[in-house]
Amino acid sequence: MAGRLSWGLADQAASSLTNFAVGIYVARELGAVAFGVFSIAWVTYGVLINVSRGLATDPLMVRFSGVATESWRGAVARSAGTALAVGVASGVLSLLLGLAIGGSVGAAFVALGVILPALLLQDAWRFAFFASGEGRRALANDLVWAGALVPAMVLAAGQGSVVAFLLAWGGSAAVAAAYGCVQTRLVPRLTAVRAWLVEQRDLGTRYLVENVSNSGGSQLRMYGLGAIAGLADVGAVRGAELLLGPFLAVLMGLASVGVAEAARVLRRDARKLPWFCAALGGGQAAGVLLWGLALLVLLPDSVGRLVLGDVWAPASALIVPLTLSVTNASFITGAAAGLRALGASRRSMRCQLIASAAYVAGGLSGAAISGAEGSAWGVAAATLFGAVVWWAQFRAAQRDVPAPEGTSTPTGEARQAA
Repeated sequence: MAGRLSWGLADQAASSLTNFAVGIYVARELGAVAFGVFSIAWVTYGVLINVSRGLATDPLMVRFSGVATESWRGAVARSAGTALAVGVASGVLSLLLGLAIGGSVGAAFVALGVILPALLLQDAWRFAFFASGEGRRALANDLVWAGALVPAMVLAAGQGSVVAFLLAWGGSAAVAAAYGCVQTRLVPRLTAVRAWLVEQRDLGTRYLVENVSNSGGSQLRMYGLGAIAGLADVGAVRGAELLLGPFLAVLMGLASVGVAEAARVLRRDARKLPWFCAALGGGQAAGVLLWGLALLVLLPDSVGRLVLGDVWAPASALIVPLTLSVTNASFITGAAAGLRALGASRRSMRCQLIASAAYVAGGLSGAAISGAEGSAWGVAAATLFGAVVWWAQFRAAQRDVPAPEGTSTPTGEARQAA
């Protein structure tokens, strides 16, 4: 387990450090307002990748982690085909929306529409490797992306526009997506999309709602913040997120592999599941608090300005509330892994809808009071409330799963997960 978790963390570190480098580079090259436009496209991508995960890779992680190779290969081909189909459909919608909006924001949506199929397919290969316990292959794929990104970013810098940077980001993802086909010796089965959606409808539909409410809440918060306080405040929030990048990477990395590992723990002994989830969330939370403290105490303003340029000043004021938000989200990650391993999709969907509503309400009410800083504190309060909700539902779901002495056989929805 330690080995699989380590590979997952290494992969997410590579992925997030790549995204961190892109964000830093764009922030320095384009300034606060243009970086705000880039961030709007980024959070939109965050929504769409969660649509893809809910329909394609989340059911794969729950039902095809650690299964026989042939079963895994068939599921991966159908899952990847579903992710690619979501990318094509959402790409067309993004392109049309961009043409309708016009201006710099519209141009960013057009560019996003072009690159979405590659972005979502590359993400699907990563989760396929997590399901098979081969995080090292996911890491190799992300390293190919990072390698292709370097010359692409240099070319984009010569153009100096948001569109150029988005196309560079997505073009290099296309290289990694193609490499995923080589690694798996599979091609996405677009003809099997309908069959996959029907097979996984009991989990996929709920995970779709859950994921979209999660990323959609972030998107609504960013859109609302931009409308209330301006695009510069959106850039400030994104800049602060970049400062927390290393532990956001840990958070996402453990979330990526945590479900598969929780499912394995459940098969072996259901009584150990809450301990695993508590360790998963608590370990992350401790690391986040230490990193936030290091940013406050050890990072001088001169280094911050060197890294983020004009975005540093407003972003640095958000370190404390954002650290608390990520700490709370760490505990949510632990409970969410447990609920998904149990296959308690109704409960996890309920949790996410409540937590997302609180997130949007806290973020926007804070923005109305005090711009980016008020929004950050509102989100910190909302994520604390969300953590309480998630853990309460996880404990309730465990009580629904009888575990007779000497056995660890789950029932109901949990049996489907196993």
